[in-house]
Amino acid sequence: MKKVLLLLADGFETIEASVFIDVIGWNLAEGDNSTVLFTCGLRKEIKSSFNQRFIVDYLIDEIEINLFDALAIPGGFEIYGFYNDAYNDKFLNLIRAFSSDNKIIASVCVGALPVGKSGILKDKKGTVYNSPVRREALKGFGVNVIHQPIVMDDNIITSWNPSTAIDVAFLLLEHLTTKNNADKIRQLMGFDD
Repeated sequence: MKKVLLLLADGFETIEASVFIDVIGWNLAEGDNSTVLFTCGLRKEIKSSFNQRFIVDYLIDEIEINLFDALAIPGGFEIYGFYNDAYNDKFLNLIRAFSSDNKIIASVCVGALPVGKSGILKDKKGTVYNSPVRREALKGFGVNVIHQPIVMDDNIITSWNPSTAIDVAFLLLEHLTTKNNADKIRQLMGFDD
């Protein structure tokens, strides 16, 4: 069983988190049945952007990296405190640990910024929310910012806004399973071309 860890910061954007939950869950139920997803954060209760409350499965301190195959990081809103958690040392250290073990890391929108701040994207290609402020922030972390919707460099996926979230989730599934399996789930969910 391939295990995905969804890393949530206060102020995370629900649409960007939900795609990972659904794509990984659909694969568990209707695909090759090989993936499962768990959530974690700095606290048991995490508030999304727009203040919905979520209870995570694990605290960051409880995570054993060797039990997981991939890390997914949705972006969020600054006004809802996203960067308070996303730039926390424990949050960044978890990203570094997944990278050190060569595990897949998939981020959406400004979820690329803690990935960049962690240092694992230095001298690599990446993208982020399509605004000059966010692109400059990512560039400031030593990232070669590419102006395209989704960028994958080695095992790190970044993307530029919420509209890319579903494609990032399918790309993650493809790398955890197969392209045929990911295409099957895309078709079953009605996202095929």
